[in-house]
Amino acid sequence: MLHIRTPLVLHHGLSTENRRIWLKLENLQPSGSFKLRGVGLLCEDAAAAGKKSLICPSGGNAGVATAFAAYKLGLKCDIVVPRTTPAVTKNRIAELGATVTVHGEVWDEANALALEWAHRPDAEFVPAFDHPTLWKGHSSMVDEILGECPEVDTIVTAVGGGGLLAGLLVGLERNQRNDVRIVACETEGSASFATAVEAGHPVKYPLNTICGCLAASEVAAWPVQEIARFPHELAILTDLQALSGAVHFADDMRQLVEPACGVSLAVAYLDHACIANAKDVVVVVCGGASTSTDLVSTWRQMIAA
Repeated sequence: MLHIRTPLVLHHGLSTENRRIWLKLENLQPSGSFKLRGVGLLCEDAAAAGKKSLICPSGGNAGVATAFAAYKLGLKCDIVVPRTTPAVTKNRIAELGATVTVHGEVWDEANALALEWAHRPDAEFVPAFDHPTLWKGHSSMVDEILGECPEVDTIVTAVGGGGLLAGLLVGLERNQRNDVRIVACETEGSASFATAVEAGHPVKYPLNTICGCLAASEVAAWPVQEIARFPHELAILTDLQALSGAVHFADDMRQLVEPACGVSLAVAYLDHACIANAKDVVVVVCGGASTSTDLVSTWRQMIAA
């Protein structure tokens, strides 16, 4: 097992007499995000099957998690990133011993090259979000949450491609907790999941958001259908609200996360209407492998402006 059990922290400042706010600190995973749960499991399975190398198209947390898993398992690793990937992310991947290849202007182009390389017989392709093994790995988070806070009635999570959400749904169903309400958070410029739920199936969404890790133009199909089995709400926030969530968290908890994580934190900091009737709320602090103090300073200036 490559991931760790992360703290579930009661946030006294955000809690009220009638509602407790809990933070599941997945940003404290060794790779910096929840991705290590699912990616680690998939990579361990690949190593057990005799694979010698890992190939992942990612400009963010999935790439870092794959590089970390490869380092721990003694496997070769190629991460294909688009040109928009921040230098801090590329450097972190390279420091873990992986080969970083820059290809294409957007993730789709990096993905196409990675898929070509994945035809090698000794290679394992590591997708960013759409894979049942990833979801199974991510679902371990639910076991931890329920073990410490069985009275949870609401889970707030950011949604990019839908992998984290799918893992939460898998874990809740395994524990027979279909009563837990899911608040799925996106920005206005990345609302591909909300659009898919409205349409009844994944659709291409025109992305326009600062939250790079939420920028999946088409989400996984399974969580679009499965979320109907749970009480749920789709929360659409602005980019500035997502930035404010990340900045508030840095000031409040002295930890750095990405705006893609800030969008779910903003629900708590804004006392958003979607949690008005909840009693025990768990906010998944999904991560921030590409964050730096300089970026947080820039976001603070953008908010002030």
